[in-house]
Amino acid sequence: MRFPLFVEAVSRRAGLPTGQAATIARAVLQTMVERLGGGAPGRLPDELDGYLAGPGAGDGPASALGPADFLRRVGERAGVDEVTARAGTGAVFATLREAVTVDEFRDMVARLPRDFDGMTQPIPRPDA
Repeated sequence: MRFPLFVEAVSRRAGLPTGQAATIARAVLQTMVERLGGGAPGRLPDELDGYLAGPGAGDGPASALGPADFLRRVGERAGVDEVTARAGTGAVFATLREAVTVDEFRDMVARLPRDFDGMTQPIPRPDA
């Protein structure tokens, strides 16, 4: 899935403007890549990985982050409040679930702490 389509899906799921969804998606993916250590398994698909450069890239390791700290870092990187960071993060994980293979998604989630389970579960789509 190309990044513009990824962002469009995140935008729909989270009910956010496309520009804000793109900023949050980059923040979530960058924080996740740091948490995963950047190595395989858990590497992002090439279609998404190339869009990580930008504000907040390389802010330091996030390997010890729990869900609250993960959301705080996403919010800081994206310049949004906690509620928006949570909605955007859930939408990014739900979209990732569709953008990668089942095995790739399991590998990524397996490298996150167990208390991330609630953030990686499917979220209901907003009523159209």
